[in-house]
Amino acid sequence: MPQTPTSFDDLVAEAAAVSVDGWDFSWLEGRATEERPPWGYQRMMGERMARATVALDVQTGGGEVLAGVPGLAPTTIATEAWPPNRRRAAANLHPRGVTVVADAGRPPFPLRDDTFDLVVSRHPVAAWWSEIARVLAPGGTYLSQEVGQRSVAELVEYFLGPQPWTDRDPDDARAMAEAAGLEVVDLRTARLRTEFFDIGAVVYFLRKVVWMVPGFTVEAYRRQLRALHEKITAEGPFVAHTARFLIEARKP
Repeated sequence: MPQTPTSFDDLVAEAAAVSVDGWDFSWLEGRATEERPPWGYQRMMGERMARATVALDVQTGGGEVLAGVPGLAPTTIATEAWPPNRRRAAANLHPRGVTVVADAGRPPFPLRDDTFDLVVSRHPVAAWWSEIARVLAPGGTYLSQEVGQRSVAELVEYFLGPQPWTDRDPDDARAMAEAAGLEVVDLRTARLRTEFFDIGAVVYFLRKVVWMVPGFTVEAYRRQLRALHEKITAEGPFVAHTARFLIEARKP
C-alpha cells in the first residue's frame, strides 16, 4: 500500500491532483472523519422507496447514495446538472434501472406535474420548493437531508473570517415548504464533530464542496494552508462541526 505523504508540498500536490467528481468521499478515509446524523437518511430513504411506485432523486450527484438503497421504486428517475457527475450517476444507476435526466441546475425541473409519490434529495445546493410541490403527486412525500446553518464554520472562517451565516436555517426551510403548499411532518437538526487529520484532507474537501470557500484554489490560499498544516502537525486534527437537518413534507 502506498504511503500517505507527510510534507506540506506533497500533501497539497496529491490532494490537488485527485478527481473530485461525484459525491463519494472515500478518498478521505483515514484522513478525515465526520460524525453521522442520528436519523440515518439512507435507511429512511430506503424505507420510503420500498413503498413508492414513482420516485425522483433531485441533485443526485454521482448517484452514490441512491445506488446504495437496497430496493428502488419500480420507476425511479434522478436529476443532475453537472456533466461529470451525470456520467458517474449513469454508471452507478443505469444498472439499477434508474433513468438519469439532465437539468439546468435551476428551476424548473424537466418533469411533469403531479407525477411522483416520492421525491428525495441529499444535500441539495438549494431546495426548489415550488418545483418539488409541482412534481409531487397528491399525497406524495418529499424527504431531504440538508446542510444546515454554520456547517463547518470553523474551517470556513479560518479562510474567510467571520461570516453572517444567514442562510440554511431549518425554520426558513419549513416556512418555504409551507408557502409552496406542503405540510411539514418532520424536522430534525444535528451538529456533528468533524476532524481533518492532514492538510491534504482540507484541500480535497474544499475542492469538492465548492460553496464552502467560493473560488478556493491552492494558489490563492497557500499561505493559510501552510499555517494550518503547521497547526495540525503541532496540535493534532483540526476540529470543526458540520450542521445537518432532516425535513420531510407531504403534499395534501
